[in-house]
Amino acid sequence: MRSGEIKIRSTEGPQFDCYLATPESQQAIPAIVIASAILGVNEDIRGIADDFASRGYMAAAPDLFWRTIAGPLVRGDPRAAARGEPRLEQLKSGERDLIDVLAMLRKQPLFNGRAAVMGLCYGGPYAIVAPNRLGYDAAIACHGSRMLDFVSELERVRQPVSIFWGDQDHAAPADVRQAYQARPERAANVDVRVFPGVRHGYMFRGNVEAFDPTAYEVSMQGALALLAQLRTPGAQSAT
Repeated sequence: MRSGEIKIRSTEGPQFDCYLATPESQQAIPAIVIASAILGVNEDIRGIADDFASRGYMAAAPDLFWRTIAGPLVRGDPRAAARGEPRLEQLKSGERDLIDVLAMLRKQPLFNGRAAVMGLCYGGPYAIVAPNRLGYDAAIACHGSRMLDFVSELERVRQPVSIFWGDQDHAAPADVRQAYQARPERAANVDVRVFPGVRHGYMFRGNVEAFDPTAYEVSMQGALALLAQLRTPGAQSAT
């Protein structure tokens, strides 16, 4: 496996950082793009990217906060809340970055032209908008926050999407989970799961109070199942 920081040229002009992990492979493979939590591309996010690479997939984790406060922040940093606001405006800027990440992936010799998004916490909404309008082939959201703003967009998504929460997630109260759980009844492409006794941030090993190894592995397996569907090469068309 090869991993490290690369630079991506934004369509706006400046470059931004992206952590890229690539497995040893003899054939073209799909990629997963990790839209991070508010703390950015920290050790937890890089660890998840490395985990995907160790299981045979390319993984990219871009710094979606380069316009405000670039780089990773430590837990408890008072700047964390401010870097993601105004929320909808920041997410819209991140959409442009995700398109630029796809352009970078198309230059990678191992990329087969198909990619999924994994949205974590703050990045959860990208699991809805990326397949809906950014050219991604699948998506998964793990303990996504402020997801109620995007539930109506799920009606237009035809690609496979998985959405996972814990039932103790303060960022996803019962009304949010119920709004999404109602969708799979009408949409076979949507998989919503709620883990009992699991808290917000269960994917992050560095969050010792919330990390849940069982929920982590189930979520990874869900993402890997999506990626397995993308192993057939696709056209690398521009978005």
